[in-house]
Amino acid sequence: MVSYDDLTSFVTSMPKGSTQWQDIAARLIDRWVDDYALAIRNPDLVVTESTGFSYLFVFAAGQLLAAWGVSHGRHGEDRDASRMAGHPLSAGPHYHRGHAIPHRLGGGTDINLVPQLGRINIGDFRRLENQAVANEGALYFTYWHYRANWARPVAVDQGLLIAGSSATITAHAN
Repeated sequence: MVSYDDLTSFVTSMPKGSTQWQDIAARLIDRWVDDYALAIRNPDLVVTESTGFSYLFVFAAGQLLAAWGVSHGRHGEDRDASRMAGHPLSAGPHYHRGHAIPHRLGGGTDINLVPQLGRINIGDFRRLENQAVANEGALYFTYWHYRANWARPVAVDQGLLIAGSSATITAHAN
């Protein structure tokens, strides 16, 4: 399990309105990689960017491990419904094609989509997504937990870091 305990003191000491998140993002990546490597040996990791957000992807396993980026407020473009419909939905009837970075924040499709329990996707997850949209300059992230040889994540850590405020990080079972 990833520990985020020290983030609150670091984030609260940042000047309000700061958008300098590179150091924290680097710390988060190190933690996620260490946590994932405990469960999966020798992960083949790739970091890529899309629509202004970063994605840590396990290439060989086809798993999105984490997604993060700075909020630029509400993203007003329509969803690409044909891209969404073309994304596989094989985790069962209780799962959605969930966005790691919400569409309203600018998250796209493809590697940004993960099998997510519908009750989480349209329930608790939305609260923090809405806060991320409302707080330009904040760092929003998701970290997806997997069991060995599973394509579907079993849990997700969802976080919102606002300079000068306490870190908000919620763990959701999936």
